[in-house]
Amino acid sequence: MFGDHPATRPLEEVGEVQFLDTTLRDGEQAPGVSLTPDDKADIARKLDEARIDVIEAGSACTGPGERETISRVAGLDLDATVTSFCRGIQRDIDLAVECDVDGVNLVVPASDRHVEGKVGTSKAENVRNTVELVEYAKSQGLWVEVIGEDGSRADVEYLEELLGAALDAGADRICWADTVGHATPDRALECVSRLSELGPVSTHTHDDLGMAVTNALVSVAAGADLVHGTINGIGERAGNVALEEVAIALSHGYGVETMELTEAYDLAELIASRTGIPLAPNKAVVGQNAFTHESGIHTDGTLKDDAMYEPYPPEKVGRERRLALGKHAGRAGVQAALDEHNVSVTDEQLSDIVARVKEIGDRGKRVTDADLLTIADEVTGKEKDRRVDLLGLTAVSGSDTPTASVRLSVDGEERKEAAVGSGPVDAAMNAAQTALSHTADASLEHYHVDAITGGTDAMVTVEIEMARGDDSVAVSASDSDITRASVRAMVDAMDRLISDEGETLVADD
Repeated sequence: MFGDHPATRPLEEVGEVQFLDTTLRDGEQAPGVSLTPDDKADIARKLDEARIDVIEAGSACTGPGERETISRVAGLDLDATVTSFCRGIQRDIDLAVECDVDGVNLVVPASDRHVEGKVGTSKAENVRNTVELVEYAKSQGLWVEVIGEDGSRADVEYLEELLGAALDAGADRICWADTVGHATPDRALECVSRLSELGPVSTHTHDDLGMAVTNALVSVAAGADLVHGTINGIGERAGNVALEEVAIALSHGYGVETMELTEAYDLAELIASRTGIPLAPNKAVVGQNAFTHESGIHTDGTLKDDAMYEPYPPEKVGRERRLALGKHAGRAGVQAALDEHNVSVTDEQLSDIVARVKEIGDRGKRVTDADLLTIADEVTGKEKDRRVDLLGLTAVSGSDTPTASVRLSVDGEERKEAAVGSGPVDAAMNAAQTALSHTADASLEHYHVDAITGGTDAMVTVEIEMARGDDSVAVSASDSDITRASVRAMVDAMDRLISDEGETLVADD
């Protein structure tokens, strides 16, 4: 496909491929997503650290609030080119200029459905209007990309006429847009290969047919040198192409480097947190399970050879390998997990621990680090003295400022602390962290909630991962009160993290 077809080039021979990230615009159009100015600024900085070439900061025509946000991103002094999405209206270009962006992504109708049905104009008039808009945008000193909306359903000859006229008018590049995720790879190849003969061409693919990454790669092979997409693949309907997936496919498969891949996971988690769209566990590159092994055969093979069951090392995308314990766990995996926590057992004790781990896994429960260490304590007959325990918890919400207070026993000393937060859970966990003192110096790495029963009195399980230095521990706790479950899990995690240390956790002044 890549090089063997007369209209494609071998991907191994491709020079530079740039990325345009539209998380702040197309990604925000996903249902339920609304990013604050702080969110957009933080995400833009992180995108720039990941060496994304172009950042589409939003649509200036949306309103004063959006324009203020776009201006803020434009003023961050980023290495990336910052753009605003503009409709085929001169007023949109003027609003973008007010935001002091570097350029505009000018979208004009390309298919009959959009030219005649949506805009209500003729094809000839659409071309004339596009030329005038490009000339005007260039007169304002802007970098200009012209996007043929619904290009995958457009007549290819008209698409060439429209976007060719845009280039003749001074546009810096044109973009083939699979706006509704309609295209097959054959259609992407046909359109992009013909457009690439006109000048610099970009590709904008959606995942409605599950082929966004394939169509992006086909586009590059057909001559595109800039790929539009979002981090985590968020966006309207089934989403845009996930840039981190295109990046790893080009890097691992063909040796073509794009973004700074070591930033991929941190960037993915930041965007998941700010958008409220969680990462699917089986998501490529950044999903929780991407580098997690539970099967005994896989775990044993991975311990012998890191590459045994992984296509590329997790460090390449800013990840770490994890060995999960459950019904498929084997001796090698359990032994490795015990070694991580400096727990020594005999062969007979290891067999007993493995059997108990499998028993918990058979009940459909994930075996956390805390579960494993508790089992090990029971099997070895070691009684663990808790250093941190939850004595009391009070949380108040429904007011302007959610507050919470906790009572902890820390090395036999009772401590009371209160704190505020964005909600009762946040307030309670802030209070618990304060009570544990700065000497605990632990960070919350992962927080996940599952309802395990139905109804208004549903039991919930809170699963968290905390890290202290090079050590990390995963703990879960269940309760009908999400705040209490969260704090219990956090306290249990802290107790495990400090259990083997002799230092005293001194209270903050």
